[in-house]
Amino acid sequence: MICDETAPLARHQQALIRDAEPAQAFDDLTVLAAQICGTPIALITLVDENRHWIEACVGIDATTASRDNAFRAHTFRQDGLLVVADARQDDRFREHPLVVGEPRIRFYAGSSLVTHDGHAVGTLCVIDRVPRMLTPEQQAALDALGRQAVAQLELRRNLGELARALRERGLREAAQRRLVRELQGELASARQLGALLRFSSACEFDMVIPADPAAIRTVTEGVAEALRSKVGVFGREFEIELALQEALANAVRHGCEGDPRKFVHCTVTYREPGDVRIVVRDPGRGFDLKDVPNPLEGNNPLKASGRGIFLMNQLMDEVRFVDGGREVRMRKALGSPAR
Repeated sequence: MICDETAPLARHQQALIRDAEPAQAFDDLTVLAAQICGTPIALITLVDENRHWIEACVGIDATTASRDNAFRAHTFRQDGLLVVADARQDDRFREHPLVVGEPRIRFYAGSSLVTHDGHAVGTLCVIDRVPRMLTPEQQAALDALGRQAVAQLELRRNLGELARALRERGLREAAQRRLVRELQGELASARQLGALLRFSSACEFDMVIPADPAAIRTVTEGVAEALRSKVGVFGREFEIELALQEALANAVRHGCEGDPRKFVHCTVTYREPGDVRIVVRDPGRGFDLKDVPNPLEGNNPLKASGRGIFLMNQLMDEVRFVDGGREVRMRKALGSPAR
């Protein structure tokens, strides 16, 4: 594959180079390349958007080369190995500083390091101070070593991405635990203020809850405790608590698919003379209510599907699903007889 080094480097290519740290594997590959090809010099160069540098070498000092290095540029453009038998006889290189000066390159063979999706990220080359050629076996071996160098680079990138993903997951989980603790603290405060709430004719909760089953009980118990002192609620708070629990459980399990990175929005409102309204909304795909089986029909009692909706309908006076099932709205009229 002929690679154009002037094209902007892809984001994943920059990440691959950024994650490539000096490793014994690269040193080993240059030693093998020099031994197999019988040359005093071998090196691996890497490139990113702004520079190229010698990552590993044998027989030459490791120095940062300029971006317009002719040998590397021609290697990138070459389909297969670039082999220069005598640089003094090649119009492309005879005036090159590394040919007329140290290390006085005469022979050069370079393989472009190309990722599986066609991005050139460096070169593996061997150099000699006398004109010469490689056997077909040596050329094949140099190509194979180049593929091993790419495999090492991609392994480094994958390990780097895995490490970042684990760090991000740890941060997300820590944030979720912090949210749960804050929610627990807020609802604990609501319990402590229960004595004051009975003097108010209204009560409202507006919560964004992490899709964590551990948060459900905290929310439902806190809401039940806060509503217990309101007119008409005493003795009925367990019905409200259980209906809210089922709505939240369905939202976490189905709407959020158990993903703790997602959130459920919940509001609970009380108004005198005894009216409780609950809205639970999740970010899921929704569902068609007519597709939910009735748990009392046929062999459905043996299945878990539909039980949550059935319970909500039994416990609350009104239950409606809107926006394709992503939002459930429930109402409890506390002036009516208990069911």
